[in-house]
Amino acid sequence: MNIYIGNLNWSASSEDLSNLFSAYGEVSSVNIVNDKFTGRSKGFGFVEMPDAASAQRAIDSLNGQSFMQRNITVNEARPREDKPQRERRQYND
Repeated sequence: MNIYIGNLNWSASSEDLSNLFSAYGEVSSVNIVNDKFTGRSKGFGFVEMPDAASAQRAIDSLNGQSFMQRNITVNEARPREDKPQRERRQYND
């Protein structure tokens, strides 16, 4: 199950999240989303747990809890919605 974690402290690392979620079961991957220009965390990430029951226990236990001085939001990740392509402007010289 893919789990969304929001309101993360910007200094939180993948290892921090892995340690937090591994208390509830096996963690197969952790991804903290970074800004592509600054490289700084955007304050959210994803944890993948192969066992759905363990993942649900982690969601139920951690949602709204304090983690690194921030109350995190934890829920099942929803599929990413496709954004419509922005129209490119034509510049005529």
